[in-house]
Amino acid sequence: MLLRPLRGWAALALRCFEPGSPGSPASGPGSRRVQRGAWPSDKEREKEKKSVICVEGNIASGKTTCLEFFSNATDIEVLTEPVSKWRNVRGHNPLGLMYQDASRWGLTLQTYVQLTMLDRHTCPQVSSVRLMERSIHSARYIFVENLYRSGKMPEVDYVVLSEWFDWILRNMDVSIDLIVYLRTNPETCYQRLKRRCREEEKVIPLEYLEAIHHLHEEWLIKGSLFPVAAPVLVIEADHHMERMLQLFEQNRDRILTPENRKLGP
Repeated sequence: MLLRPLRGWAALALRCFEPGSPGSPASGPGSRRVQRGAWPSDKEREKEKKSVICVEGNIASGKTTCLEFFSNATDIEVLTEPVSKWRNVRGHNPLGLMYQDASRWGLTLQTYVQLTMLDRHTCPQVSSVRLMERSIHSARYIFVENLYRSGKMPEVDYVVLSEWFDWILRNMDVSIDLIVYLRTNPETCYQRLKRRCREEEKVIPLEYLEAIHHLHEEWLIKGSLFPVAAPVLVIEADHHMERMLQLFEQNRDRILTPENRKLGP
């Protein structure tokens, strides 16, 4: 029953992303190259002027603060995680269910997360800079991976989600230009999480935050987990609010200016 609606969605995606259309498949995962020997279209030239930045980090690492800080910058659009959708799918709360019983509801939530994050990546970009809270990449490389490694997701579920993710990379443009990694100690995240008292997060133990932190480190710092889709800018995010705002300001050009992003971490 799960695959039937997804099959229809994939067929629709294939029809919408024909060669030459906005957001059409590139020559490989994360690639934005045009066909050899072809002049880029006006739409392709317009797209080259735009960039996508993803803010990654643990739960309660300060992503919302970062997004809010840059939200008033000129010609920038901010896309937050679609958490409200994960909390209410026609009256159901798959996010809350997953935290209560990850073994039962992990696939359900992550299938919907992958779909909604794909929608975030592929919706029309109206500003020169798009700043996203997390990405479809971290959904797969961090949260799906954690469910599988912790024994809460059967291998068959893991393989199905991985196949879908690999298909998306091959056939749809989910490329990004910069990853801003808010590197935060799990204990700091745990204390912040308890202070903000979100209903679904009340059951999250410190051990879960530690596991998520280690996966971020493997992926974005050591480069030993999965391919990194873009240069990584690391910002140490254990500090209090005032200091974090100073760090965001200090890194403004590296985040918002394309020429400076090429410098990498």
